[in-house]
Amino acid sequence: MSIPVTADSAECCTGPGVAPAPARPALIAAVLGFFVITLDAVVVNVALPSIRTDLGGSVAGLQWVIDAYTVLFAALLLTAGSLTDRIGARRTFGAGLAGFVLASVACGLSPTLAALVAARFVQGAAAAVMTPSSMALIRQAFPEPVTRGRALAGWAMGGAVASSSGPVLGGVLDAIDWRWIFFVNVPVGALALLLLTHVPRSARRPAPVDAMGQVTGALAMGGLTYGAIEAGVAGLTAPRVLGAFALAVVALALFVVTERRVAHPMTPPGLFRSRTVVIIVATGFAFMVCYFGSPFVFSLWFQQVRGLSALATGVAFLPMMLIGAALTPFSARLAERAGHKVLIVAGLLSMTVGLVVLSLVPASTPLWALSALMMLIGLGGPLVSPPATTVLLDAVAAKDTGTASGVFNTSRQVGGALAIAVFGALLADPATFQQGVRTSLLLAAAVAATTAIAALRLRTVRTTLKGT
Repeated sequence: MSIPVTADSAECCTGPGVAPAPARPALIAAVLGFFVITLDAVVVNVALPSIRTDLGGSVAGLQWVIDAYTVLFAALLLTAGSLTDRIGARRTFGAGLAGFVLASVACGLSPTLAALVAARFVQGAAAAVMTPSSMALIRQAFPEPVTRGRALAGWAMGGAVASSSGPVLGGVLDAIDWRWIFFVNVPVGALALLLLTHVPRSARRPAPVDAMGQVTGALAMGGLTYGAIEAGVAGLTAPRVLGAFALAVVALALFVVTERRVAHPMTPPGLFRSRTVVIIVATGFAFMVCYFGSPFVFSLWFQQVRGLSALATGVAFLPMMLIGAALTPFSARLAERAGHKVLIVAGLLSMTVGLVVLSLVPASTPLWALSALMMLIGLGGPLVSPPATTVLLDAVAAKDTGTASGVFNTSRQVGGALAIAVFGALLADPATFQQGVRTSLLLAAAVAATTAIAALRLRTVRTTLKGT
C-alpha cells in the first residue's frame, strides 16, 4: 500500500535544517530548467545575423525570433502558476520541460524563418509553464525555511550564470552552427527529466478550471508585452501599440472582475491581502525596471554616443553581470545573518544610487568608471532577487506556491517590458537622446527608491540552521 506524498506531509516529517530525500534531484532539475529558460531569452541575439544568412527574412521577422519567446512567456505565467497548484509541481514542471526540449529541437531543425518563429512561440509557452513550477518544486523539496533560502539562491544562480555567459556561449555555438544554440538544450533538458524521476509526486489542489480567468489573464499580459515590444519599434502612439495596450486594459479589468466572482479563481484575491506578497510583487517589478531597463539604455548609449562596437558594449557590461553571478551563492547566508528585509532594501538602494550617479556623470566619463558604477546596479541581483523569492515562498501556504510564483514572475516580466517601452520612447528622438538617457535612469531610480521605502515595512526575520 502506497502513501501519497504531499508537501504538507513532507513538511511534518522534516526537521529544521534536514532536507528531505528528494531535495537534491529536485533542486538540480529546477536549476537546470531555470538555466535554459534564461539562456534562451538572451543567447539568440548574437545568432540573428547567421539565422538571416541561412533562412533569410526581414529585420522584423528576425525580431520575432526573440519576441515570440517573450510574448508567450509573459502571457502564460499566471496560467502556469495556477496549473502548478492544481495538478502538482512535478507534473507541471515535467510537462513544461518536455515541451521545451521538443520545441528546442524544432527550433534547431527549422527550415524557414516562419517555422523558427512558430517553434519559439512554443518554447516561450513551455518556459512559462516551467518557471513557477520550478519554484514550487523547491518549496516542496525544502519545507524548512533556511534550507529553502539556500536552495533558492542556487536556483537564482542558474539564471545568473545563464545571463552572464549567454552572449559568450552564443558566440561560441554560433561559430559552429547557429542551430546548436537550440540543440544544447536537449542534453540539459534530458538530464533534468531524468532527475525528476527521483522526485516524489507533488501535492495537488483539484479544482474546476477558471476558463475566463485563464483567457483574460493571458490576453492582458500578452497584450501588454506585445504593446511594449512594438512601442520600441513604432513608438507609443502607433495604432497597433495603442490597440495592444487597450486590449491589455480591458482584459485586465475583466480578469479582476472574474477573479472576484468565480468560485475557484486562478489567482485568489485573498493572495493580495498579504502585505508581504504585495511588497514582494512590487519588488519584482522594480527590480526588472532597473536590472533589465538600464542595460537597454546603456547598450544604445555606448554604441550611439561612445561609438563602441557590440562586442565592446558587451565587455562594458561584464563587471555588472559578473558581480551578480559571483555574489548570488552567498545571498542566502547574508540573509540569515542580516535578515531578508535588510538585503532587499540595501539592494534597491544600491541600484538607486548607481542609477542616479550614472544619470549625472558627463558623457566623457572613462569607460572603466562607467562599468564600475554599473556594478552598483549589478549588486541588486544577489541582494534583491533570491531574498525576495524566499520571502514570497515563506509568506504563502504550500498549496498556493505555484500561483504566487506565477504572479511574482508576471510582475517581473511586466516591469521589464514596460521599462523597454517607456525608455525606448524617451530615446527615440536623436535630438533629445542624451536627455532621454538621463530621464530614463532617473525614472528607474525613482521606482527603486519608492519600492525600497515600501520594503521597509517587511517583517525582519533572521533564521539560522541549528548547529551553524
